[in-house]
This record gives sequence, C-alpha cells and structure tokens, in this order.
Amino acid sequence: MCRLKTIVTTAGRPDNQSLRLAEAASKALNAPFIERRKRSVKKIAEYESANVIVAGKNRYEYYPYGVTEPFFFHPSSAAFRLKRVARGEHDPFLEAVNLQEGDSMLDCTLGIGSDSMLAAYTVGETGKVVGCEGNPNVAFIVCEGMKRYDITELPLLKCMGRIRVISILAIDYLKKQPDHSFDVVYMDPMFEEPIEESNNFAPLRDAGLHEALTDEWVYEAKRVAKKRVVLKAHFRSPLFERYHFKRDIRLNAKFHYGIIEL
Repeated sequence: MCRLKTIVTTAGRPDNQSLRLAEAASKALNAPFIERRKRSVKKIAEYESANVIVAGKNRYEYYPYGVTEPFFFHPSSAAFRLKRVARGEHDPFLEAVNLQEGDSMLDCTLGIGSDSMLAAYTVGETGKVVGCEGNPNVAFIVCEGMKRYDITELPLLKCMGRIRVISILAIDYLKKQPDHSFDVVYMDPMFEEPIEESNNFAPLRDAGLHEALTDEWVYEAKRVAKKRVVLKAHFRSPLFERYHFKRDIRLNAKFHYGIIEL
C-alpha cells in the first residue's frame, strides 16, 4: 500500500481544527492536500488512485487504497491490560520480555502499539521504548494518536507519551544500532494466520507491512539485544524452531512467545 501515493483530505464537513490537522499531516507526510468537496473517501481514493489520510475533528483516519474500513489509533487491549498489571496481575507479554524499571526495549513491529504501551509503563520514566513501523502512514497515525488521545479517564495510558515512534523498517533501524544497545528486542511480525480479535486489527492488517522474519533480521536482533530477543507468533508457526527460540507454551492460546536468552 505504501507504493501508491498518499493524499490528505478532511472530514465531510471540515472545521478549522480539521483543516489545521490536514495541513499538519500534509506537511509531515509530504503528501498533497485534496479538498473533500462532499465526495466520499472511496471516490477520492479511486479518482486519485491513492491511499487517503482523513483529518477529522478529533483524530486521523487512514484508508489504504481499496479498503473501506479505516485504520485509526486506539489503545485497544492496552487499556484493560494496563489496569490488570496495575492491580498486580500477570501479563504474558511482560513475562516474556522480563523488563525492569529503567530498561530499554526496541519494538520492531509497533503496529497499534499495545505491547509497547505495557513496556513503557513497566520501564518507567527512566527507561526507553522505541517502536519501528515500516509504513509511514501507519507510523504517523499511531504517533499522532498517542500524542492526542484523551487520557482523562485512563491515566495509566500516560505512559504511551514516552514511546518513540520511528517510521523505518526494523532491519534498517537494527543495522544502525551499536551492539547490545537495547536490553530487549521484540518482534511481532504479521501472523501467518489471523489471531487478533481487536476490531481495529483488521484495518491494520490491510494497512501494515507484511514483513517476513529473516535470518538477517534475527541476527541483527541478537546483536543489538543485551538480555533477550522475544518473538510473538501463531502457535503453529515454524519460526520458533527455525530460529531456536525457547517457546513459552500457553495452553489454549492462539499465539506463543519465543525467547532467546543472551
């Protein structure tokens, strides 16, 4: 989807706020602004042969070309997962990455950022979480969403403000990093089979890049990680055995975590 051009437009009835947001998106993505003129997003996309970013009154929405359901930022499962963690309950992801306060984690496949939010909460203000997202449109939506999301009713989500979102392929970012520069490197590539039940995951599957795990990717992850490399994949995935991850088997779960201790 990234190979097509991207254009920016407003909501159907734009106000000054949506016009300002459209201007900001156009500048950030170096994408042309197209007036809405009461046209549907589908018509604009077809006429321009383009992906469409819609600047609404309260949020941005991303429509990859040919897709009718938009991708937009929402904390999704992170909200109730954070509540559980704050109550002292366990979270399988946090058990797999084993982060401590002050640690650093590189999320190679940021997506909607749910796991990175839990990581940011755990490492605290003295820690560091960096998330790579290969699709610049998705990276923009998530980065802006994290900045603008109203956390009044969900103060635990304040932690997402500490996540650094970078629009880059994970392998390209890893190659630029010194040895042992992150405590944990986390990889959650697009699954061979859908497993996520979040309503916002289907548009992300359409919008996101489908990167396959490679020998080079795993090698660079092991070089950059100081403590461990963690993989999340479908329980039937051959990746665990192929790359010698120690699998954390979770009965009745659709996905497992694999760990390489360093």
